[in-house]
Amino acid sequence: MSNILSIFIKSMLVDNVVLVQYLAICPFIGMTSETGKATGMGLATTFVIVLATAVTWPIYKLIMVPLGLEFLQTLIFILVIASLVQLVEFYLKKSAPGLYSAMGIYLSLITTNCAVLGVTINCISKNYNYGESIIYALGSAMGFLFSMIIMSGVRTRLKTAKVPKAFSGTPILYVAAGLLSLAFLGFKGLIK
Repeated sequence: MSNILSIFIKSMLVDNVVLVQYLAICPFIGMTSETGKATGMGLATTFVIVLATAVTWPIYKLIMVPLGLEFLQTLIFILVIASLVQLVEFYLKKSAPGLYSAMGIYLSLITTNCAVLGVTINCISKNYNYGESIIYALGSAMGFLFSMIIMSGVRTRLKTAKVPKAFSGTPILYVAAGLLSLAFLGFKGLIK
Protein backbone atom coordinates (compact mmCIF):
# COMPACT_ATOMS: atom_id res chain seq x y z
CA MET A 1 0.00 0.00 0.00
CA SER A 2 2.81 2.43 0.82
CA ASN A 3 4.43 1.66 -2.55
CA ILE A 4 1.23 2.60 -4.37
CA LEU A 5 0.89 5.83 -2.38
CA SER A 6 4.55 6.56 -3.04
CA ILE A 7 4.08 6.09 -6.80
CA PHE A 8 1.00 8.33 -6.77
CA ILE A 9 2.62 11.16 -4.77
CA LYS A 10 5.83 10.93 -6.78
CA SER A 11 4.07 11.09 -10.12
CA MET A 12 1.77 13.93 -9.03
CA LEU A 13 4.18 16.23 -7.21
CA VAL A 14 7.81 15.09 -7.32
CA ASP A 15 7.88 14.25 -11.05
CA ASN A 16 5.03 16.53 -12.16
CA VAL A 17 4.69 16.18 -15.94
CA VAL A 18 4.36 19.92 -16.56
CA LEU A 19 6.37 21.67 -13.89
CA VAL A 20 9.23 19.18 -13.44
CA GLN A 21 9.39 17.14 -16.68
CA TYR A 22 8.37 20.16 -18.83
CA LEU A 23 5.89 18.22 -20.94
CA ALA A 24 2.58 19.66 -22.19
CA ILE A 25 3.65 23.29 -22.01
CA CYS A 26 1.36 24.25 -24.95
CA PRO A 27 -1.93 23.53 -23.14
CA PHE A 28 -0.39 24.74 -19.87
CA ILE A 29 0.05 28.22 -21.36
CA GLY A 30 -2.75 28.13 -23.93
CA MET A 31 -5.66 26.78 -21.87
CA THR A 32 -5.14 28.38 -18.47
CA SER A 33 -6.61 31.83 -19.16
CA GLU A 34 -9.86 30.72 -17.48
CA THR A 35 -10.26 28.19 -14.68
CA GLY A 36 -13.21 26.48 -16.39
CA LYS A 37 -11.25 25.86 -19.58
CA ALA A 38 -8.20 24.73 -17.62
CA THR A 39 -10.27 22.29 -15.56
CA GLY A 40 -12.03 20.93 -18.66
CA MET A 41 -8.75 20.42 -20.48
CA GLY A 42 -7.20 18.86 -17.39
CA LEU A 43 -10.09 16.43 -16.95
CA ALA A 44 -10.14 15.46 -20.62
CA THR A 45 -6.38 14.90 -20.57
CA THR A 46 -6.67 12.97 -17.29
CA PHE A 47 -9.18 10.63 -18.87
CA VAL A 48 -6.98 10.11 -21.93
CA ILE A 49 -3.78 9.57 -19.90
CA VAL A 50 -5.33 6.91 -17.66
CA LEU A 51 -7.17 5.18 -20.48
CA ALA A 52 -4.12 5.30 -22.78
CA THR A 53 -1.98 3.69 -20.09
CA ALA A 54 -4.64 1.05 -19.42
CA VAL A 55 -4.67 0.14 -23.11
CA THR A 56 -1.01 0.55 -24.11
CA TRP A 57 0.56 -1.38 -21.22
CA PRO A 58 -1.10 -4.72 -22.12
CA ILE A 59 -0.50 -4.13 -25.83
CA TYR A 60 3.19 -3.60 -25.15
CA LYS A 61 3.72 -6.39 -22.61
CA LEU A 62 1.41 -9.04 -24.09
CA ILE A 63 1.72 -8.44 -27.83
CA MET A 64 4.71 -6.30 -28.76
CA VAL A 65 7.34 -7.84 -26.44
CA PRO A 66 6.56 -11.49 -27.30
CA LEU A 67 6.61 -10.65 -31.02
CA GLY A 68 9.78 -8.56 -30.74
CA LEU A 69 8.02 -5.41 -31.92
CA GLU A 70 9.24 -3.06 -29.18
CA PHE A 71 10.69 -0.73 -31.81
CA LEU A 72 7.11 0.16 -32.85
CA GLN A 73 6.27 1.42 -29.35
CA THR A 74 5.95 5.12 -30.19
CA LEU A 75 3.95 4.54 -33.36
CA ILE A 76 1.49 2.13 -31.73
CA PHE A 77 1.10 4.32 -28.65
CA ILE A 78 0.34 7.39 -30.78
CA LEU A 79 -2.28 5.45 -32.74
CA VAL A 80 -3.96 4.30 -29.53
CA ILE A 81 -3.86 7.83 -28.07
CA ALA A 82 -5.31 9.34 -31.26
CA SER A 83 -8.18 6.85 -31.17
CA LEU A 84 -8.92 7.63 -27.53
CA VAL A 85 -8.89 11.39 -28.18
CA GLN A 86 -11.45 10.88 -30.94
CA LEU A 87 -13.70 9.12 -28.43
CA VAL A 88 -13.31 12.01 -25.96
CA GLU A 89 -14.10 14.52 -28.74
CA PHE A 90 -17.27 12.66 -29.72
CA TYR A 91 -18.35 12.45 -26.09
CA LEU A 92 -17.73 16.16 -25.36
CA LYS A 93 -19.42 17.24 -28.61
CA LYS A 94 -22.58 15.40 -27.53
CA SER A 95 -22.58 15.97 -23.76
CA ALA A 96 -20.84 19.35 -23.28
CA PRO A 97 -20.95 21.38 -26.51
CA GLY A 98 -19.96 24.59 -24.69
CA LEU A 99 -16.79 23.01 -23.32
CA TYR A 100 -16.14 21.36 -26.68
CA SER A 101 -16.24 24.70 -28.52
CA ALA A 102 -14.28 26.50 -25.75
CA MET A 103 -11.47 23.95 -25.96
CA GLY A 104 -11.31 24.37 -29.74
CA ILE A 105 -8.07 23.20 -31.31
CA TYR A 106 -6.58 22.24 -27.95
CA LEU A 107 -8.88 19.24 -27.66
CA SER A 108 -7.48 17.75 -30.86
CA LEU A 109 -3.99 18.58 -29.65
CA ILE A 110 -4.37 16.07 -26.80
CA THR A 111 -3.41 13.55 -29.48
CA THR A 112 0.03 15.12 -29.75
CA ASN A 113 0.21 16.13 -26.09
CA CYS A 114 3.60 14.85 -25.10
CA ALA A 115 2.42 14.34 -21.51
CA VAL A 116 0.06 11.57 -22.64
CA LEU A 117 2.73 9.80 -24.66
CA GLY A 118 5.38 10.52 -22.01
CA VAL A 119 3.34 8.92 -19.22
CA THR A 120 2.64 5.77 -21.25
CA ILE A 121 6.32 5.41 -22.15
CA ASN A 122 7.42 6.18 -18.56
CA CYS A 123 5.26 3.31 -17.28
CA ILE A 124 7.10 0.92 -19.58
CA SER A 125 10.58 2.35 -18.93
CA LYS A 126 10.09 2.31 -15.15
CA ASN A 127 9.08 -1.37 -15.47
CA TYR A 128 5.86 -0.92 -13.49
CA ASN A 129 3.34 -3.73 -13.40
CA TYR A 130 -0.20 -3.04 -14.66
CA GLY A 131 -1.57 -1.77 -11.34
CA GLU A 132 1.44 0.43 -10.67
CA SER A 133 1.18 1.81 -14.21
CA ILE A 134 -2.44 2.83 -13.67
CA ILE A 135 -1.55 4.51 -10.35
CA TYR A 136 1.40 6.28 -11.99
CA ALA A 137 -0.84 7.45 -14.84
CA LEU A 138 -3.55 8.64 -12.44
CA GLY A 139 -1.00 10.51 -10.34
CA SER A 140 0.60 12.09 -13.41
CA ALA A 141 -2.82 13.08 -14.74
CA MET A 142 -3.79 14.59 -11.39
CA GLY A 143 -0.48 16.47 -11.42
CA PHE A 144 -1.32 17.82 -14.88
CA LEU A 145 -4.79 18.89 -13.71
CA PHE A 146 -3.32 20.41 -10.54
CA SER A 147 -0.77 22.38 -12.59
CA MET A 148 -3.46 23.66 -14.94
CA ILE A 149 -5.69 24.83 -12.09
CA ILE A 150 -2.80 26.48 -10.23
CA MET A 151 -1.68 28.34 -13.37
CA SER A 152 -5.23 29.48 -14.12
CA GLY A 153 -5.41 30.90 -10.60
CA VAL A 154 -2.08 32.67 -11.09
CA ARG A 155 -3.26 34.09 -14.41
CA THR A 156 -6.49 35.33 -12.81
CA ARG A 157 -4.44 37.11 -10.19
CA LEU A 158 -2.08 38.55 -12.81
CA LYS A 159 -5.02 40.25 -14.55
CA THR A 160 -5.42 42.57 -11.57
CA ALA A 161 -1.78 42.80 -10.49
CA LYS A 162 0.47 45.74 -11.24
CA VAL A 163 3.01 44.23 -13.59
CA PRO A 164 5.92 46.32 -14.94
CA LYS A 165 5.34 47.20 -18.60
CA ALA A 166 8.40 45.20 -19.73
CA PHE A 167 6.91 42.03 -18.19
CA SER A 168 3.25 42.50 -19.14
CA GLY A 169 1.66 39.82 -21.30
CA THR A 170 3.58 36.68 -22.20
CA PRO A 171 6.82 37.43 -20.29
CA ILE A 172 5.06 37.46 -16.90
CA LEU A 173 3.42 34.10 -17.76
CA TYR A 174 6.81 32.53 -18.28
CA VAL A 175 8.17 34.11 -15.09
CA ALA A 176 5.16 32.74 -13.17
CA ALA A 177 5.58 29.29 -14.78
CA GLY A 178 9.27 29.30 -13.86
CA LEU A 179 8.48 30.17 -10.25
CA LEU A 180 5.86 27.42 -10.09
CA SER A 181 8.41 25.01 -11.50
CA LEU A 182 10.92 26.01 -8.83
CA ALA A 183 8.28 25.46 -6.17
CA PHE A 184 7.57 21.94 -7.47
CA LEU A 185 11.27 21.14 -7.61
CA GLY A 186 11.18 21.59 -3.82
CA PHE A 187 9.25 18.30 -3.65
CA LYS A 188 12.30 16.37 -5.01
CA GLY A 189 13.46 15.37 -1.54
CA LEU A 190 10.00 14.20 -0.49
CA ILE A 191 10.15 10.66 -1.90
CA LYS A 192 13.20 8.82 -3.21
